[in-house]
Amino acid sequence: MIHTIKNEYLTVQVSSLGAELYSIRSSDGVEYLWQGDKKYWGGRAPVMFPICGRLFEGKYTYLGKEYSMPNHGIARASEFDLVALSEESVALELKSNKETLEKYPFNFSLQIIFELSKNSLNVKYVVKNLDSSELIFGIGGHPAFNVPIEKGLSFEDYCVEFPVSCEAVRVDFSPACYCTHEDKVYTGSAIKRIDLAHSLFDDDAIFLYNVPKSAKLYSAKSKRSVTISYPAMKYLGLWHAPKTDAPYICLEPWSSIPADEGIVDNLLTKKEMYHLPSGYTYRGGYTITVE
Repeated sequence: MIHTIKNEYLTVQVSSLGAELYSIRSSDGVEYLWQGDKKYWGGRAPVMFPICGRLFEGKYTYLGKEYSMPNHGIARASEFDLVALSEESVALELKSNKETLEKYPFNFSLQIIFELSKNSLNVKYVVKNLDSSELIFGIGGHPAFNVPIEKGLSFEDYCVEFPVSCEAVRVDFSPACYCTHEDKVYTGSAIKRIDLAHSLFDDDAIFLYNVPKSAKLYSAKSKRSVTISYPAMKYLGLWHAPKTDAPYICLEPWSSIPADEGIVDNLLTKKEMYHLPSGYTYRGGYTITVE
């Protein structure tokens, strides 16, 4: 089911399948969110939970038992229940069930709240540990935006810019997109802006840390832009389908990253995961601001 919220600035649609953003349209009818053309990539803005990225051989262990889990976790393919709906906000929830427990042996509640505030969309994650043991998880977003945003411009007219210069560190991935721990300063020096070119993604995603907590997608030839703010996330990923001329870019705020090359994770020791005590609640998320 598609749920719609709106105000005088934006109309936003969200799918109950995966609690995935479906559309972000301005009041003058311009669509900012990628619409999932399978020629390049059929997604739009999947939710990463309880892992971000992929597991080596698609599996992990926990308390001596082996489990299988698809890339980016279980939330993206799960049906969420409607918790609340108003004109400017919608809350969706996934609770642990027979299907989730087969892949992820924890009792939990994952609520995702989409809330409009003028020309911004707040995407809020609320994770509740309903289990008697700690809840181990990672979480993140994968929203994709049309590039160019408006007609008459090209992909190369756009850039992703941080509010200040930084020595961004790039996570080094193997060809299969597992971590190698050979991270280096991106471009070898401080940067403020990344000029877009399709060739940037010939080796797949660019994941950065040691960066400011917001980034702006824009063109100097246009007044339209998208800014993503992610105060609770360590990593920001940039991606589109490798070795293509895909007309979109994903700006992905993640709390954790994929497994190491050649190592099946033990969930208890998997790096960059939250360990939420029984009965506790995690709150995080990100904000998309459209100009």
